[in-house]
Amino acid sequence: MIDKKIESSHILIVADINEALTSLVHYYPKHTIRIIRNEEKDDFLLAQATAAIKEAYISSNEKKYIILCGNTFRNEAQNSLLKVLEEPPSNIVFIIITNSKSSILPTIFSRIPHKYFKTTLPKVEIDIDLNKLDLKEVYTFLKENQRISKIDAKKIVESILFKVNSQKIKLTQNELDIFSKSIKLLELNSRPINVLTTLFLTLLNRKKII
Repeated sequence: MIDKKIESSHILIVADINEALTSLVHYYPKHTIRIIRNEEKDDFLLAQATAAIKEAYISSNEKKYIILCGNTFRNEAQNSLLKVLEEPPSNIVFIIITNSKSSILPTIFSRIPHKYFKTTLPKVEIDIDLNKLDLKEVYTFLKENQRISKIDAKKIVESILFKVNSQKIKLTQNELDIFSKSIKLLELNSRPINVLTTLFLTLLNRKKII
């Protein structure tokens, strides 16, 4: 249950999208909100992204809240939204409502604040300081998790991204793309240990360059 008005662009991670939407819209005048979702499926597709972009560029003299809903957001839809989410027109606020943090590309998740409205937060904590990452620590971690499941591997990727945000580490676009690719590869049933190895080596290489 969302118990307050969201005034700036946010990603809301909720247990039930319909319930969250019902509780959220209560806080806004009806004429200030636009709800964009796929009425036929749970996927937020390119068609919905195009509608959201068009709505964003319809000028408004007061704040307009564009609410994007989907259990999953297709990558092509998110990529088309990236520019308008980063630099929204005047008086436009985007609110993304989804069930899963992993459905949002890191390129978007790292740029927009997020809030959890779930009763429990299934999150895997990793005890690693990314600013002091070294090869020995990576080797030990990968060895301990060499038989990890796809689901737990996705949670680790999410946890690493959370660490990136909490430690205020600035990643390049290419490095953020590696996170996106990692989630996609796991969904395509690539070996989790191979995906995590590539991700950690990317972070290690970044540290060497810096």
